[in-house]
Amino acid sequence: MTKRGFTLIEVMVSLAIVSGLLMVIITSMNYHLDTLNRYKNSLLLTSLAKDKLETLKANKQAEKGEFPEPFKWVTYQTEIKDSDYPEIKELTVKVKGAGDEVVITELILWKGSN
Repeated sequence: MTKRGFTLIEVMVSLAIVSGLLMVIITSMNYHLDTLNRYKNSLLLTSLAKDKLETLKANKQAEKGEFPEPFKWVTYQTEIKDSDYPEIKELTVKVKGAGDEVVITELILWKGSN
């Protein structure tokens, strides 16, 4: 008489293989979700920095502070420096938040008061 079914060893080996595959999949998902989160924060900080750079060009005054809600956790600092060339200024915007920092620098032709 033949017996049908799997032996205990076969079941244990198959469970070990499946659990190993699940560990690899979970680890990979966590890594990719973390990477996605970092890129999302970097994109947000870059967008806020570009917006603050445009404000700096319009106002022509350096400032420091926090962004309004819903970005209260993001801080910024703007600087206006002389460049090596006359009538050209170096504008710098530093934006920090969630452990990341984005710095944007641009040279512009400066028309107006210092």
